[in-house]
Amino acid sequence: MTSRAAMDVRPVTESEFPDWNRAMNIGFLREPTMAEEIVDARRAQFTPGRSVGAFDAGRCVATFRSFAQELTVVGGAAVPADAVTNVTVSPTHRRRGLLTRMMTEDLAAAKERGDVVATLIAAEYPIYGRYGFGPATWTTEWTVDVPRTGLDPRWAGPEDGGRVDLVDAEDVRRLGPELHERLRRVRPGVVSRDELWWRTTTGAVRFHATFHEPFYVVYRSAAGEVEGMAAYTTDDKWGDGKQPLNTARVKWLTGVTPAAERALWHYLCSVDWVVRVRSGYRAPDDLLPLLLPDPRAAAVATHADFLWVRVLDVVRALEARTYEGAGSLVLEVADAGGLAGGRYRLEVSADGTGTCAPTTENADIALDVSDLGALYLGDESAVRLAALGRVREERAGAARTADALLRTSGRPWCPDVF
Repeated sequence: MTSRAAMDVRPVTESEFPDWNRAMNIGFLREPTMAEEIVDARRAQFTPGRSVGAFDAGRCVATFRSFAQELTVVGGAAVPADAVTNVTVSPTHRRRGLLTRMMTEDLAAAKERGDVVATLIAAEYPIYGRYGFGPATWTTEWTVDVPRTGLDPRWAGPEDGGRVDLVDAEDVRRLGPELHERLRRVRPGVVSRDELWWRTTTGAVRFHATFHEPFYVVYRSAAGEVEGMAAYTTDDKWGDGKQPLNTARVKWLTGVTPAAERALWHYLCSVDWVVRVRSGYRAPDDLLPLLLPDPRAAAVATHADFLWVRVLDVVRALEARTYEGAGSLVLEVADAGGLAGGRYRLEVSADGTGTCAPTTENADIALDVSDLGALYLGDESAVRLAALGRVREERAGAARTADALLRTSGRPWCPDVF
């Protein structure tokens, strides 16, 4: 067995990219070998220095990639983020510290670049807390039993003067980015999408051997403004009595107004032959169930943690977001990674803006940087974390003070896997 020290952890070169992809596929339990055209397409994701591999005797046995991202925080500001993805370790090389080496180097580089946070979608829950990440958003998926919804099966379109139209992939690439930017300005947890995202989601660039073209629909308001868009696929399933049993599966749905969300969900529940709608990953407080005359027609199929956040710069992170009311809080942040630890005073004015600075004052609460990440976007409760022993009150009632400042009326949501 090769020793830890003998294994080479470093950025991969372009010539090593096929071997790196093979190792990534092995780690994700996918067919190891990619077609050459798929590897070539994936080169669009390659950024020198940010695709990292661990090599044993010249063979790639672990993978790690990060890329530049923006994360919307409470209040609508966007902070620079180090988005972590493609993390694998081959089953032959587990428990040798390879992930720790790759993660440690990447987070240090992100801190040096000036990124405020790091982000990731965790395939497994127990892994990333030890690197300072905490689950900052959660996701819910519903299965809608269409016949039970109580909606009029003769539905012919929105009643607000708007309209729903089927469009093609070119329309999505043209109209989608501006719509997503509108969503990003108002929803904490939403992350930026670059041009490559739109090209891959519409099949113009294909990272997999098969691509099943979805249906695309757009909602326009009575004034003609694009306020919503969705992509969905359907299966082809029929019962023994020649009855349709088809399911529509939503790949993504963006609505920047309640009217747009209502129109798109009602449309999806009106497609002939569709008896079930799988919503895809939505915010836990999504309007979907209550947009139906019978909300019980929407049954929860999945509820789980989603976007994880690792704070790299406490001062900039806390000053970037807004708060629910005036007040002050002194936080003692522990960070085993040595990137963001310290004692900080947060002072929030009546208009919800905050200032933050290191302090020597006595702490009100003490917590790990991973729990600060869980609290950062306003979803988690300091009172709950205190009950679990993860937040320690140094001043009686400080956890309630933290909740009054940090928590938000609407839950954050990240619509994207990356």
